[in-house]
Amino acid sequence: MKRTHIVLLLLVAAAVCVIVSMFGNFSTYETFASAGKQPGKAYHVIAVMDKSKGTVYDPQVDPNHFYFYAKDKAGNENKVVFNGAKPTDIEKSEQLVMKGYIQDGTFHCSGIQMKCPSKYKKDMVVEGNAS
Repeated sequence: MKRTHIVLLLLVAAAVCVIVSMFGNFSTYETFASAGKQPGKAYHVIAVMDKSKGTVYDPQVDPNHFYFYAKDKAGNENKVVFNGAKPTDIEKSEQLVMKGYIQDGTFHCSGIQMKCPSKYKKDMVVEGNAS
């Protein structure tokens, strides 16, 4: 190969590495326990809402504060605080994919994706307010 071809190939490889490192978010799903090992770092956690403990949402007091308890795949239960309005039909969801971080033992959620049991409803994504 010519020297210019080698240089161009190296430049393309370097550009691909830079683009992947800047824009790539290759996060995996974690449990509450593994997310708690690095407080403040954002993770995706798959969990099921603990319906026996109910939810707390009072839009007249604070319309952007909703919390509930959820249990992850490993069986760890944690309080989840969502800074946004209570998602419609969250109690009917089979599974929740939550993006957030652990702080002081509480999972602070910035986004919730609900996996609904109905085959006619597509996945519903809810984003919270940044605070």
